Amino acid sequence: MSPFRWDVLLVGFVLALPVLALGMRGDLSIDEMMTRILWCLGAGWVVVVVLRAATAPPPAAKRQRAAPHAAAEPEDEDAESSPAL
Repeated sequence: MSPFRWDVLLVGFVLALPVLALGMRGDLSIDEMMTRILWCLGAGWVVVVVLRAATAPPPAAKRQRAAPHAAAEPEDEDAESSPAL
């Protein structure tokens, strides 16, 4: 999965808003701010991967082939040979 997908960038931008606010206020230098913004992009990528894994449908169960019906029980052709009579 590419780290430059729209959902990754959106989550990374939301996570970077406090960093940008601290940079505008003057609490962070440009170098510190850019380093932390890259970490926000990485954190956004991790968040999207975890959410996609959590919401993915489970894989389909493999079906086992049924045994052929010819080997089940032979049919009685002669009803007179039955021991129940």
